[in-house]
Amino acid sequence: MEPRARAPSRVIGVLDAREAPAHDEAMGGLGIIDLRSDTVTRPGPGMREAMARAEVGDDVYGEDPTVNALEERSASLAGKEAGLFVPSGSQANLISLLTHVPRGEEVIVGEESHCVRFEAGSGAVIGGVQWSVIPGDGRFTAGEVRARIRERTLHSPGTALVWVENTHNMGGGRVFPLDEMHRIRDLCREKGIPVHLDGARIWNASAATGRSVAEWAAPVDSLSFCLSKGLGAPVGSVLMGSRDFVDRARRFRKMLGGAMRQAGVIAAAGLYALDHNVGRISEDHESARLLAEGLRGIAGLEVDGAVETNIVMGRTSTMEARLLAEACRARSVLFHALGERLVRFVTHLDVSREMVGCAVLRIRETLGA
Repeated sequence: MEPRARAPSRVIGVLDAREAPAHDEAMGGLGIIDLRSDTVTRPGPGMREAMARAEVGDDVYGEDPTVNALEERSASLAGKEAGLFVPSGSQANLISLLTHVPRGEEVIVGEESHCVRFEAGSGAVIGGVQWSVIPGDGRFTAGEVRARIRERTLHSPGTALVWVENTHNMGGGRVFPLDEMHRIRDLCREKGIPVHLDGARIWNASAATGRSVAEWAAPVDSLSFCLSKGLGAPVGSVLMGSRDFVDRARRFRKMLGGAMRQAGVIAAAGLYALDHNVGRISEDHESARLLAEGLRGIAGLEVDGAVETNIVMGRTSTMEARLLAEACRARSVLFHALGERLVRFVTHLDVSREMVGCAVLRIRETLGA
């Protein structure tokens, strides 16, 4: 039997860390510098100990005390009535669609939002929804929403939900303006349309602005946040809203295969993250700013706009993004190529200031600048 061919990368330039040199003294002895995403973080000793000590039960029966504590804590932090622990942010987003939106209706969303670009078409295939996409960097105004609201007719879907992503991944980690979120909420209440917040990186928005997660959650009917990004947990997201919303969402979680049993083992990592890793997120933002400053001095690479949180977007001019990512992999620097010229770098708790400086040096050498 011939060996099975390796599956193609899911995104242009997504490189397996196992293919990069693990350690090179000539490159500073820092090993792999992984700037692909803040999802690549690994739990540290304290988090692993919390997981090992977690009290568990059967969560499907509502009997896992650690899961219950995580859901209650998350809902309290967001100022919502209830929370639901789910395996991933993508599942949280899909459950939100299923709970809010009848099949065949329409959702207003910003361009390049995660739910449209990175979730395998689940909103269409499983949710049965249609997207009305507002052009731009993921941020939009109440006026733009008003212009897209449609009444359901025999011929057209009706607007059933407005979707906000904050911070916006493909917008370069931009923070969605809070005052605009309030204007959108006021419009949607007038029209009887719910608002959902994909807050996968809402803790980054909170750190960047000094506003609490509850303040960011106040204008929306439901929201989710990821535990496995800037907070450094190995898995999981929490979906929050009214008690009725969460009760209905819980059934969709079961339907999608997301109901877990002794899930307290991983929920404990989320609780640890909320206790220990929230306060340090601003360090990732400073690392991103330092990275952007260093990259701006490199010929052949243009950094996009201001860096607000932990994501740096750039565009190559002297070689394709994919080729640059592959060449830098050979120097143990990993990042995403998201298009012919578009590259993305993400800082996180496993990237030190020293690594940032080293990454800039290796990229500069790769481009011959």
